[in-house]
Amino acid sequence: MLRNCSLLNKFYHTLLISLFTLSVFPVLFIFRSLDDNRLTSWQWTFANVDILWIFIALIFGTGMAYLLSRFSFPEQAPVFFLFLSSFVVSMVFWKEPEVILDASRYFTQAKYLKVYGIKYFITEWGRGIHAWTDLPLIPFLYGLIFKSLGESRIFIQILTTFFFSMTCVLTYLIGKTLWDSDTGFFGGMLLLGIPYLLTQVPLMLVDIPTMFFLTLSIFAFIKALERGRSCIAFSSFALFLAFFSKYSNWLMLSVLAVVFLVYLKSRNTEGGWQRTVLQRGIVVAYISALLISALIALKFDVFSGQIKFLHEYQMPGLKRWGESFVSTFFYQIHPFVTIAALYSIFIAIKRRDRKHLIMSWLVFIVVLLQARRARYILITFPMFALMASYGLQVIKTLELRKFVVYSIVSFSLIISIFVYLPFLQTLSSENLKDAGRFLNSIEETSIEVITIPSKDTFVNPAVAVPILDLYTEKEIHYQYTNGFMPSFDEIKESSLRFTWEYKNPEYYAAKNEDSKENTAIAVISNGPVRALPKHIEKKVKGYKQVKVFENSTGLFRYSPFVKVYQH
Repeated sequence: MLRNCSLLNKFYHTLLISLFTLSVFPVLFIFRSLDDNRLTSWQWTFANVDILWIFIALIFGTGMAYLLSRFSFPEQAPVFFLFLSSFVVSMVFWKEPEVILDASRYFTQAKYLKVYGIKYFITEWGRGIHAWTDLPLIPFLYGLIFKSLGESRIFIQILTTFFFSMTCVLTYLIGKTLWDSDTGFFGGMLLLGIPYLLTQVPLMLVDIPTMFFLTLSIFAFIKALERGRSCIAFSSFALFLAFFSKYSNWLMLSVLAVVFLVYLKSRNTEGGWQRTVLQRGIVVAYISALLISALIALKFDVFSGQIKFLHEYQMPGLKRWGESFVSTFFYQIHPFVTIAALYSIFIAIKRRDRKHLIMSWLVFIVVLLQARRARYILITFPMFALMASYGLQVIKTLELRKFVVYSIVSFSLIISIFVYLPFLQTLSSENLKDAGRFLNSIEETSIEVITIPSKDTFVNPAVAVPILDLYTEKEIHYQYTNGFMPSFDEIKESSLRFTWEYKNPEYYAAKNEDSKENTAIAVISNGPVRALPKHIEKKVKGYKQVKVFENSTGLFRYSPFVKVYQH
């Protein structure tokens, strides 16, 4: 009798979870006007999608989630399962184009290292190599990849995917260390419950690597406080790497102070423990400060100039370029993740669990500073996922908890793979990718690129050249002219102002000594151009237009079109 009652309760709860899971989609879709994300807003991504087909896929995904929750093998090998599953899922997105123009900066900086070497990169970064508001670590790593393995996008994607998968593993390890294996495992899995995050993994940006290094620094510092010895050196180095990944990490690294205080108070009855934690924390801080100070001293003028610029331009700009918290935490993140994360605060207060502060601190900073751009707060997602996993402890039955987590993941995968990814492949950034592939297939050994000035001064068309270069193996030549530079007042508050501070790298400006027979011409414009300017007409005289790439959704002000000419 009791067994039948237990089975009935389990069936009832499973059915209830299924209904709640499937009801999320129609609710979000009906109110999709609330999603103001600048890249994957539901208003845009669902414009040409068969809603019924997606809903059927969600029903199937929920069924698969239930079946997977019946097995225990994922938890038996959590590190292997988290790394492999996240890596395989991310591979699906490798065919996504570089949808964010910032990639041009990181490619250019990385190629400088590949062409001129490590010494040149170190000495000229921030001077001969224009650094904008970037820190050197991630472009340096990308440059090492180019120099050692070759200038191919696939190697960068493997590296960024590795960083993402290792972040899932580190999230698990942090959760396991602070609480238990289940909390850590579900936290790692819930990173796959963030559709927006998956679209960022294959891009040649700094956000995914920065997220990895921040999470690594948290885990390494916890281990340094617990074990000391070699973990202290590792923690110091991890902090150094996180510090020079991205400026936003500087504020987020304050979480290490929270970790320190939590561990200092974790065993009040043991004075020896407090003394040990204090000593270990001071040593990590001292070694890290030495490493960081050495690099800052080497490039003090660059860093001080960047910080001043961030204060004058970036900080005010965040208010203009923001997205709503509703968009980020209920559309770009599965709403169950957000609800569980918020509920975790109540549980932690009830239990007086200080360790929860380690997770919630980063979210507190985001809310306090009103940082409303999904890309800028992406680095906090691992701790947010752990908060959600902690909150899901309200579900006492492990099997039901697994069902909820896998349902969240299946929902995220269906939305990101079958809605977000096809949408991103329709954007005009796909033109540069397709043009690069086409250029690889032709006989000419070098490509002369010409950009056409646009009446819309929102973006400098020259910024497309490095991205085209990323996609092609051919040698590119480009002569940049800033004769059509807009006035400062027109661009001073633009989020893409950096494109107008573009400096043509020396490796593009090299004189093209190839014959016309060995040189093709690629003309890049912002949108369609009815007639070529006279100086370009003269340039392509004797050439034949062989291919045009003009894919566009009309959603964005910048739409790179490419025309290819062969002799």
